[in-house]
Amino acid sequence: MAVGMRVGYGFDVHRHGGAAPLVLGGVLVEGAPGVEATSDGDIVVHALIDALLGAAALGDIGTMFPSNDSQWEGADSMGVLLPACLAAVSEAGWSVSNIDCTVIAHTVRVGGVREKMRIRLADALGTDVGAVSVKATTTDGLGAIGRGEGIAAAAVVVLIPAEG
Repeated sequence: MAVGMRVGYGFDVHRHGGAAPLVLGGVLVEGAPGVEATSDGDIVVHALIDALLGAAALGDIGTMFPSNDSQWEGADSMGVLLPACLAAVSEAGWSVSNIDCTVIAHTVRVGGVREKMRIRLADALGTDVGAVSVKATTTDGLGAIGRGEGIAAAAVVVLIPAEG
């Protein structure tokens, strides 16, 4: 039986260069460069999955969905990977209290899709949109992200014992 609460942190980064469109939090970002990835490259969902698995002490995204396993080639992160992760977290006795995600990018603007992302994530997590935060920042031109070579996301999640 799960007791108390758990906090998890996740991070993901992908190099630009894959086929467009870019997907963030299950939302297509029009006009943004694609990323190189095994799945659909949704860095927000990937960071969230790592945070969920970490909080529940269930490993990480690479353990659950190995990138060298062809079944994950082109996988829909929001429709396939996240539900499988949430099922494992639920089976371990946990449910989502709230999440906080940050997109770190130089080449992509999140403002136009932020609310859509919050709604999609809340629906997928079975929680209220008020429990989902999505933010964005840049690296002020520093490093690979500042040079426009890629995009990253970080996520923090709070899990509470599941009811029932």
